[in-house]
Amino acid sequence: MSQPLPARVGDAAALLLGKHTVRCPHPGCTVHIRYRAVTPDEAKRLTALATDHTRH
Repeated sequence: MSQPLPARVGDAAALLLGKHTVRCPHPGCTVHIRYRAVTPDEAKRLTALATDHTRH
């Protein structure tokens, strides 16, 4: 599941700003969610949303 270079660079830049990026693992799907300063429960909800390909 290798992401294109621009996506990886964007994820690295977001991480430097304190944001977390979660991507859908489905091949070819471009859905991703970035979040910062959320509760652990909200982080779990966002991760579940991003990784469940049937929901988007």
